[in-house]
Amino acid sequence: MTTHLILNAASGPASDRAAIEQAIAAAGLSARPTWVDGGNVADLARQALDRGATTVVAGGGDGTLSSVAAVLAGTGMTMGILPLGTLNHFARDLGIPADIGEAAQVVAAGKVRQVDVAEVNGHLFLNNSAIGLYPLMVVDRDLQRRRLGRTKKRAMIVASIRTFARFKHQRLRLTVNDREESVETPLLFVGNNDYRVDIIGRGSRASLQDGELFVLVMRSTSRLGLVAATLRALFNRTRSGDMVQLTGVTSLRVTSRRSHLPVAVDGEVVGMASPLDYTIRPRALNVIVP
Repeated sequence: MTTHLILNAASGPASDRAAIEQAIAAAGLSARPTWVDGGNVADLARQALDRGATTVVAGGGDGTLSSVAAVLAGTGMTMGILPLGTLNHFARDLGIPADIGEAAQVVAAGKVRQVDVAEVNGHLFLNNSAIGLYPLMVVDRDLQRRRLGRTKKRAMIVASIRTFARFKHQRLRLTVNDREESVETPLLFVGNNDYRVDIIGRGSRASLQDGELFVLVMRSTSRLGLVAATLRALFNRTRSGDMVQLTGVTSLRVTSRRSHLPVAVDGEVVGMASPLDYTIRPRALNVIVP
């Protein structure tokens, strides 16, 4: 097994790097880690494959993992995971330990599982995607953090208030597998497999091998009702009446009157042309698990 380690330098303080490298070495991984800014992660993964790597270990948050997975999915090569981010949704749902030393030992053991990935207009995601309220909040939040230096939590609170104040429901036409329907909604959520608990921030999945998209449509409601439903989602208290779940979905087309839409993809916001085509790629990614 030829292994390359790519670690996102932005995922933690520089003072942690020596400890992380020691944990990697202690687990018996002989490859020297490459520390890189997030924007170069995918390029390094491609270079690793070109040099004959059979396993690429990605260290970082969900965005880093998605970038590496986009390169590896469908190649037969394997991804290892060192969870260096804040939330680490994908690593957590695979049962990978949060402790870096323990996670490195999992990589060294080399047990491989094939898991599903999802895509929207060719953009791969491991966790989820959303349109409507959530991507607008993320854009506002990140702008505040860059310009005003606000903490992530404070910026998100301010962004939520401002988004609620100006947001209007959007009318969408959904093609679910081969069935069409029109909806008016403030939020459409699409997950890679079934989210059993919650949809924003604290979701978890029992399986990443079911081969289906998990689709939730927030019900159209008053502005006050919208605020209440979104807050319940944020704090893991979603009620059955807040959302409509679409089941058995393997492909989803979302058509809007707008030519372009901001789309959240694993926490990053990307501008995409309408229509949005969501698909599931069953067991397309080899990943090392406990």
